[in-house]
Amino acid sequence: MALPLISYAPKSQNQRVAGFEVGSDEKPRVFTTENVLSSGDMENLIWAGYRQIYSEHQILKSNRQKSLESQLKFGQITVRDFIRGLATSSPFLERNYQTNSNYRFVEMCVQRILGRDVYSEREKIAWSIVVANKGPQGFIDELVNSDEYLEKFGYDTVPYQQRRILPQRVGGDTPFNLKTPRYGEYHRSQLGFPQIIWQTSVRRFVPQEQQPKAGDPSNYLGMARNMPLPATPPQRVPLANINIDTMVPRRR
Repeated sequence: MALPLISYAPKSQNQRVAGFEVGSDEKPRVFTTENVLSSGDMENLIWAGYRQIYSEHQILKSNRQKSLESQLKFGQITVRDFIRGLATSSPFLERNYQTNSNYRFVEMCVQRILGRDVYSEREKIAWSIVVANKGPQGFIDELVNSDEYLEKFGYDTVPYQQRRILPQRVGGDTPFNLKTPRYGEYHRSQLGFPQIIWQTSVRRFVPQEQQPKAGDPSNYLGMARNMPLPATPPQRVPLANINIDTMVPRRR
């Protein structure tokens, strides 16, 4: 008998309150089949789904699910089914489920499928029990079929990070693919990274507008310094020994 899902309460109201912030570059672009007008728009929607589920560093040619792409293009499945197929595909499970603990897998899937951070450790424990009972595919089905997913994204919208811009902050929240890398702390230590590299020289950043352009004399300063000195330096003649009448040519 499968255990029921443990109840958990949201720790913040930001995820459930409608936003009134002014749009900016940090506001995510919404990809939905409701405004697809051309084949190019459909390709952008498909790649948005890949970026959301796989994240940037996992988008490889070998990870493409061409069968799901074809079914979505011809209207045989919805965007929700496409997201479900990507999250339950073998490449995604091999690179995220088999290389992490259930707690970390739950955190990554909640971020990428529901578009928010986990509310608390209690939510991690609750969903990890679902992973243990139903497996990763059953857990993905629970997320995609949840009321929260249907209220936020429905059947036709690609999931995206919710409420990334907060009014009390100058900058937006960090994207999930940067805040939650592929490997956890334990697996990173087993693989031997991150590694600390000490530099003996200090690097200075020069803005592009301040960098020397073509033809600037400063570009040839190093070449001029490396030129060899003449073997015999020019002789210096005192001014008192110069006979101007004999050395200066005259016009006749």
